[in-house]
Amino acid sequence: MPPLTSPAARLLNLVIALMNTGARMTKDEIRTSVAGYDTTASPEAFERMFERDKDALRDLGVPIITVETGGHSEEIGYRIDKDSYALDEVNLTPAELGVLSLAAQFWQDATVAVDTTRALTKLRSAGEMDTGAAGEAADAVAGLAPRVRSVSAAYEPLLEAILARRVVVFTYRAASTGQVRRRTVEPWKVAVRDGGWYLLGHDRDRDAARAFRLTRIEGPVKTVGAQGAFTAPADIDVDALISGTPLAPVRQALLALRPERASALRARGSAHAPAPDDPRLARAVADRELVAVPYTSTQALADEVAGYGEAVLVLDPPELREHVLERLRAAAALPLTPPGDDDV
Repeated sequence: MPPLTSPAARLLNLVIALMNTGARMTKDEIRTSVAGYDTTASPEAFERMFERDKDALRDLGVPIITVETGGHSEEIGYRIDKDSYALDEVNLTPAELGVLSLAAQFWQDATVAVDTTRALTKLRSAGEMDTGAAGEAADAVAGLAPRVRSVSAAYEPLLEAILARRVVVFTYRAASTGQVRRRTVEPWKVAVRDGGWYLLGHDRDRDAARAFRLTRIEGPVKTVGAQGAFTAPADIDVDALISGTPLAPVRQALLALRPERASALRARGSAHAPAPDDPRLARAVADRELVAVPYTSTQALADEVAGYGEAVLVLDPPELREHVLERLRAAAALPLTPPGDDDV
């Protein structure tokens, strides 16, 4: 069997093919040449998949047009209207480039990290932006970290289930009680609010609409049943569902900051005067400022703290310190030159 292609990758392959076709691509040409479509599937199965993909791209604003030659229906083709799809010339100020740099930091997944880096490099090299202006943009966002963190491993299978309208089963840890239970959900959509990703859907166990934070999903997400098992409501009140989700408890992290560093952490925290009881630790942080920072997500704060490197030391809690050390060790193990960097 051919390797499975995710729906997102298949949609991207279809856009690339329709953008680069001469006059049009027929359905047979799309089925045999666009990666992600199973040539061994029945014509009916391909037809349903292609129609869903075509509708999804049009919903995203991709202008797919139908090209008829006046002959048989088999000769009807498709292409993307390049004039409608093309962007005007982009001229970015240093501040705007800085915002894009922050947005690129959101994509921590290895499958897109290289692409975002290359895109920013090309944007910086285009136009009349000199190195000094680029440096100003970097200074404008120094010490800032995106509040929306990388998506959990649950995102990809949930997206596939949403597109196929299949029921999912997963293990979920409740924020209010800490209880871990199996959930059976009809997934409607995935949304982001207040720095976190949420699954919105119908909880079959409770027979009610619910929001589930992706970072609280433990283990794999599995699909059950057939495709098209349910219909998502047309109007979903995202804010109402998420606001009804119990919030994680607020905890305190004791951090040791170098002078005039990590200003974003210092602004959110409060001074913590007492020095550590351990004499060796007290000497190690004697030239640092002790700050207590409130947080709800260990993973999110670990991402932020690790981004400051040696400027921030975690004194408490131990769990947060271990997560930061894991990230720093992983960063230290990365090669100095990413593979393919010469191709930028």
